[in-house]
Amino acid sequence: MYAVIKTGGKQFRVEEGQRLDVERLPAEEAELTPVLVVDGDTVLATPDQLASAKVSVRVVGEAKGPKIHGFTYKNKSNQRRRWGHRQRYATIEVTAISTGSKARRSSTTSSAGEAAAEDATEKDG
Repeated sequence: MYAVIKTGGKQFRVEEGQRLDVERLPAEEAELTPVLVVDGDTVLATPDQLASAKVSVRVVGEAKGPKIHGFTYKNKSNQRRRWGHRQRYATIEVTAISTGSKARRSSTTSSAGEAAAEDATEKDG
């Protein structure tokens, strides 16, 4: 089973137990909404199917990206500017991928049971 999650404006393909570096997250544990979930032959891709699906992650550390050096100048005017940037990332571990299908199955079976009960009362009455 794997899922595609969206965080920090980027999408990542993740599996349970996988670690990856993403844009910093505000909490130690979070639940992300997947964009796609694949479980064997079952593919959940529409918003209705993904409404109850969740990907649970845990922040296990921090990392830094490469240093970026920049230099801007305008010729003939002695106008120069040096700048730099180093992105900070959160290292996360995917703890669970849930499709939420168990909750949907129980609600459909209960509605099917109610429909069967209604049919039985119609036959009796």
